[in-house]
Amino acid sequence: MSKDVKYIFVTGGVVSSLGKGLTAAALGTLLENRGLKVALQKFDPYLNVDPGTMSPFQHGEVYVLDDGAETDLDLGHYERFTNTKLTRFNNLTSGQVYQEVLDKERRGDYLGKTVQVIPHVTDEIQNRIRDLAEASGADIVITEIGGTTGDIEGLPFLEAIREFALDVGPRNAAFVHVTFVPFINAAGELKTKPTQQSVAKMREIGLAPNILVCRCEKPINKELRRKMSLFCNVPVEAVIEEKDVDHSIYEVPLMLQRERMDDLVCDHFGLDVPPADMEHWQEIIRKLIAPRNQVRIGVVGKYVELNDAYKSVYESIIHAGIANDCGIEIEKIDAEDIEKEGAETYLKGLAGILVPGGFGERGVEGKILAVQYARENSVPYFGLCLGMQVATIEYARNVLGLEGAHSLEFDPETKHPVIALMDEQFDVTLKGGTMRLGAQDCQIAPETKSAELYGASVISERHRHRFEFNNNYRDQFETAGMVIAGTTTDGKLVELVELKEHPFFIACQYHPEFLSKPSASHPLFRGFIAACHAAMDRRS
Repeated sequence: MSKDVKYIFVTGGVVSSLGKGLTAAALGTLLENRGLKVALQKFDPYLNVDPGTMSPFQHGEVYVLDDGAETDLDLGHYERFTNTKLTRFNNLTSGQVYQEVLDKERRGDYLGKTVQVIPHVTDEIQNRIRDLAEASGADIVITEIGGTTGDIEGLPFLEAIREFALDVGPRNAAFVHVTFVPFINAAGELKTKPTQQSVAKMREIGLAPNILVCRCEKPINKELRRKMSLFCNVPVEAVIEEKDVDHSIYEVPLMLQRERMDDLVCDHFGLDVPPADMEHWQEIIRKLIAPRNQVRIGVVGKYVELNDAYKSVYESIIHAGIANDCGIEIEKIDAEDIEKEGAETYLKGLAGILVPGGFGERGVEGKILAVQYARENSVPYFGLCLGMQVATIEYARNVLGLEGAHSLEFDPETKHPVIALMDEQFDVTLKGGTMRLGAQDCQIAPETKSAELYGASVISERHRHRFEFNNNYRDQFETAGMVIAGTTTDGKLVELVELKEHPFFIACQYHPEFLSKPSASHPLFRGFIAACHAAMDRRS
């Protein structure tokens, strides 16, 4: 392991969901723009091997990488904010750690020793840090520790990074602690005691923050900074305010730059690098704050109560707005509400309709009604994964006249299974990590809207599904006017469909939301928002 690599460990205190991942990603952005190569990883203390089998209500979206790894949604922040290329080595869970340790024990790798949390579990965690540093060739590795300091399940990770920092030396490791400074309305003031207690808990474990990032609703004055500096043993200039942003999470890098957080990191590591040039990022914020145009998009899903369930979808829509200099108002619509009250009640007046992925029968009929409304009323439509499958079902029922057409996932007895289980899935019994996962090449048909948007004949997109377009019905669909705009390179699986006589009707089996950035909107999302704006212009 090279001593030249620098390591930043991001921990959190007081409460969960403070934005450790966003803070790590924003810091990564600043360091990248100073000319440094950055790698980011997330350690999750839960015992699941990965989040692939978790409900979105429990964990938010599952973020899929090129290599098929099903990972934490914070890895989406890492890829959106930086140029780092992520693999399964960038996300580690307690489940993976214990599985590896027990596999080694069964093989006899420990040579008869008693297997313990220290050193065997902590060594495995440290190995992942070293492996990423070596594989990435990064100047700086940023590791986010999931959960809250003091949680029982997180203690092996905190012990591992304590040992690791001791090994690499104090000038090669830095600890960033993200904490909460609540505003108490009754007292009319911010309170620092939760932060003091959180740092005290860290110090009990043997860790001391170099930088304190204070999440807050109100600005932190100099007196409070001095108080936290004194009681948390952190230099006053290292007490960083991270106030709730006014417009977008993409303001966070600029906020941290104003607080000189990247300067503190570079000074700590003794790095002589130029300041971060964030001019391009400022233009992104300009388009978010004062866009020239405005559209309202309906996202029809089954997990709309939880914002994180469709995190990458919402962010990709915003990226497309940036690319089109267009403000986006996202209307989150529960598909079950459409089933109860009809599509027009919720969809009338929208500039566009998007149906994202999902699993299970609940809300499917509402999504089908949303597709029908978009198709029949010439409202731009974009379907992702299940969004393509329901578009196929709707077209089969209402254009091909195949009564009761459905997916075998939802109706095993349907007479017209226009969506069927993939051949290689028939013998699969395990749930975790067994879907069609990761990056796959797709052949784009020439002279299609998709070809125009992609500007390429072969593209690569990330997948996460078990069911596919049933090729037994392919000729019927094409004869009736549905265009097969993309297939696997061998032509066997349908990946992309569109309708020609429609302002915008594209649906894909894959997940383009995993390849979008604020500085580089995905071409299908960009085309969708452009079509939505054009449709609004025509109506007015």
